[in-house]
Amino acid sequence: MSDREVGLLDTTLRDGEQAPGVSLAPDEKAEIATALDRAGVSVVEAGSACTGDGERETIRRVADLGLDARVTSFARGVRRDVDLALDCGVDGVNLVVPASDRHVEGKVGTSRDEVVETTEELVAYARDHGLWVEVIGEDGSRADFEFLEELAEAAHDAGADRFCFADTVGHTGPQRTYEAVSRLAELGPTSAHTHDDLGLAVTNALAGVAAGADLVHATVNGVGERAGNVALEEVAIALDHCYGVETVATTELYDLARTVADATDVPLAPNKAVVGENAFAHESGIHTDGTLKDERMYEPYPPETVGRERRLVLGKHTGRAGAKAALAEHGVEVSDDELAAVVARVQRLAEQEKRVTDADLLAIADDVRGRERDRRITLLELTATSGGPRPTASVRLEVDGDERVASGTGDGPVDAAVGAVREAVAGSGDSAAVAADADLDSYHVDAITGGTDAVVTVEVEMSQGDRSVTVRASDGDITRASVTAMVNALDRLLVADEEADPATADD
Repeated sequence: MSDREVGLLDTTLRDGEQAPGVSLAPDEKAEIATALDRAGVSVVEAGSACTGDGERETIRRVADLGLDARVTSFARGVRRDVDLALDCGVDGVNLVVPASDRHVEGKVGTSRDEVVETTEELVAYARDHGLWVEVIGEDGSRADFEFLEELAEAAHDAGADRFCFADTVGHTGPQRTYEAVSRLAELGPTSAHTHDDLGLAVTNALAGVAAGADLVHATVNGVGERAGNVALEEVAIALDHCYGVETVATTELYDLARTVADATDVPLAPNKAVVGENAFAHESGIHTDGTLKDERMYEPYPPETVGRERRLVLGKHTGRAGAKAALAEHGVEVSDDELAAVVARVQRLAEQEKRVTDADLLAIADDVRGRERDRRITLLELTATSGGPRPTASVRLEVDGDERVASGTGDGPVDAAVGAVREAVAGSGDSAAVAADADLDSYHVDAITGGTDAVVTVEVEMSQGDRSVTVRASDGDITRASVTAMVNALDRLLVADEEADPATADD
């Protein structure tokens, strides 16, 4: 397939939003659409104009962004839906019509002949009004193939730009997908729309491309109804890595995944292909040692391909090479005997707590080397309130021996407290002030105990320049746990910078 031109149609804003509990605000849809366009996605399905006034306003907003991508609206097999799409200013419509007898007779209550006739009329109407038209044969994987061909041929003859084979309920396998798409591709441009109910969404999408499809419907992170749609990032990298087929700028995939995960509140599974936290993480001593010797030793492609970075994770399988490399990232050198002691203690700690953070490693290294570390930032007092119209927080910190007090407001008490911490650190006016601009790369609640005296554990990852640190803190109050973790992370970043470049730190 290396000489094929294949595009991606993203339906995150429509099919993805149909996932239970997902509701995207207009700003979020515009942000996602812009990110999709930046990645080079061919078609962005902005929503379903028939849903309501609010949805139509959002579709208009996406259509007015001036994207390079073609912007479309989902439309049912009725003229009113086409008119509503036209009113939104989209470039085209994804016109869905029933293909299987279950949908033709049981859902719509019509006949095959009437479906063909309606499709011809609607395609001609949409084309007469200047729209790009894709006809989707709903439940095509359970349709009679002869009727599916008849429907596709009628759509093309009426002027449709393409016909889509839809595995609407994730019912089929790659052999049947290949057979169906092969027959449809003989009639004209063909798309593939696959779902993951059997865990075969990517396999079926690739089978469709191999059979002649030149457009794949997908959603970012695979978000969607039931088990979800085929994941855009997985299809893109599979086509690129395995077949040399370029669909999008793969370096944008991780940022795109994070944008959608944040907007949908559907977190990425750690073992998620391409964009999961563990996709380029190495803990095993054998794997870490091999990766340090040859970056491709235990990875199918470089993490930079999809906008990622490689991580060496500390845990019960950590070996000498991994611990030494992790310490070196923080400017810490140890002797061979000290390294052996550090590794042993890391492994013991991991058996108890599962995850060993950078702060844990550095504390162990300090203890093994017999050093007492002087903190540069210490949390002395925290007050947070959320009862009023705007949550507020105030903090008292000790920064390089001086007390600093600051307050802030935010969307919640944690947001307010984090803002106050940054303000206090920035107000120090010395070398520590640079820490106020450190990036908060990730924040999540790692564990919560049960009962009325529940303890929450918060883990944050912060970075500045090429230095990053992960710190965990636990407390009965989530705001205090969050602020403690952040303060400790900022302190570690400053100390690491000081140890790596003492001359600069002394100035």
